[in-house]
Amino acid sequence: MENFAAPARPIVADMIAKASAEPGRTVAFQGAPGANSHIAVREAFADGLPLPCFSFEDAIDAVKEGRADRAMIPIENSLHGRVADIHFLLPESGLAITGEHFLPIRYGLMGTGTLDQVRQAMSHPQALGQCRHWLKARGIAPVAYPDTAGAAAVIAEMADPAIAALAPPGAAELYGLNLLESDLADAEHNMTRFVVLAREPLALPIAGPVMTTFIFEVKNVSAALYKALGGFATNGVNMTKLESYQRGGSFAATEFYADIVGGPGDPAVDRALEELKFHSKWMRVLGTYPQARERP
Repeated sequence: MENFAAPARPIVADMIAKASAEPGRTVAFQGAPGANSHIAVREAFADGLPLPCFSFEDAIDAVKEGRADRAMIPIENSLHGRVADIHFLLPESGLAITGEHFLPIRYGLMGTGTLDQVRQAMSHPQALGQCRHWLKARGIAPVAYPDTAGAAAVIAEMADPAIAALAPPGAAELYGLNLLESDLADAEHNMTRFVVLAREPLALPIAGPVMTTFIFEVKNVSAALYKALGGFATNGVNMTKLESYQRGGSFAATEFYADIVGGPGDPAVDRALEELKFHSKWMRVLGTYPQARERP
């Protein structure tokens, strides 16, 4: 709790106390109260008890240690792409993906003065990137901070009218700031996808349309990726996401993160995954879970 700015601490303490009393209803998230992740938790789990955590690792640890039943973690944004480090944190966590949630993103500029006084805006790098054109057009310099709502709490503590926070609009009232502008985003389609993490995967089969997320590393042979993915094309399995990332400093071992429509138990998916395993050094399913939004 000491990692949060002073204006956030009483709110955080109250939320921690409530969550500690009923860990089975608790959903951990990264950020201060009022952050987009907090909003996502309230939308996805109406009867849940949100538990604010300073970092993604803290939110994951809360689930692993039994202080929370689940965690909700942002994984990608429609404007700014993949959330940093998430592809390393998910497999290393040992947790399973059990759900997803899509949250439309809109920010507010908030501070202790007026809009014409603002020279800098503090927020998470993702938020700053999603509003960079708006900020640049007004001559406002970005200042990175680990969390959006956390930045609002810091601005309330600093009380400097030249520095504002870029955060969800509700954070202004939460931390006693003036809402200077609202509904900020460089594009109307600004959307963040969250995944829900739990200690155990969902039991299969799952009713309705599902997604499956997995990671793998191809063998170091010619056309390895082409061969590994061929089974998805020949079996008609829709792969909605494929991203590569490097682990370690060798630049030789490329790992991949993928989402597909369908899950184990579907004959087409089973055949595609078997072919993937044959052409890969290893493959690991991170979770099969209901679709929150229909894919083609």
